[in-house]
Amino acid sequence: MNKPLFLRIVHRLSTEVEYFQPTEDAAGRSGLSPLQKCTAAIRQLAYGGGADAIDEYVRLGETRARKCLHQFTAGIIHFFGDEYLRRPTQEDLQRLLHVGEQRGFPGMVGSIDCMHWEWKNCPTAWKGMYSRGTGKPTIVLEAVASYDLWIWHAFFGAPGTMNDLNILDRSPVFDDIINGIAPEVNFYVNGREYHLAYYLTDGIYPNWATFIQSIRLPQGPKNSLFAKNQEAVRKDVERAFGVLQARDSKISPTNNHTLRAEIAFNHGDA
Repeated sequence: MNKPLFLRIVHRLSTEVEYFQPTEDAAGRSGLSPLQKCTAAIRQLAYGGGADAIDEYVRLGETRARKCLHQFTAGIIHFFGDEYLRRPTQEDLQRLLHVGEQRGFPGMVGSIDCMHWEWKNCPTAWKGMYSRGTGKPTIVLEAVASYDLWIWHAFFGAPGTMNDLNILDRSPVFDDIINGIAPEVNFYVNGREYHLAYYLTDGIYPNWATFIQSIRLPQGPKNSLFAKNQEAVRKDVERAFGVLQARDSKISPTNNHTLRAEIAFNHGDA
């Protein structure tokens, strides 16, 4: 994180969140500064260490460090969520549609996929529910990412034993469409008008109008060209997952706010 972005966050939290404002005790001694509290939270996010691993660096205890992280992530979502953790507006949709058309997919607004996060500190009693395949407990993240790595939909917290279809059944990705509040989308393909945007997916997703999969074992130059282009463009979400994995933060089902703050940081750095 660059220094101007860090200072912008510290200034916003210290002026608008009471917890981060400077305080004094009964003897008139100054308490922890906003810089200390924000640094403690960001180091936990950046390095994935425990709350007791930063006591010597920023001079605060484990309980206070954990509270700093909770207040910090809640503040990031509250103050920066409308900018970085929001669904696309009509202007955003037009931009995404324009870029999608230039890349050969008119009507495409992003790529959707799921990724498994390893849960290093999973309780022993829960490992059976969260483990499959390799035996390591994981938590599933479903995300929609655009060409610029903007993750504008994230559904996190499902057990690792679930596959992409099970996650889709629980996901709120289509809630706006079901409730009739989704922005209107209009585009043309081969002279025919369509009113429903779509996502690029892999082969596990169902054959819905909102999903465009690649062609398995394509035959002929036409099908081969489509499969090649679809798989190339669909890597947007894989790239976004790679950025999140590089953070290597500790994730648990109870700290969804932490992941949402991580996504905001990634988009802010971009």
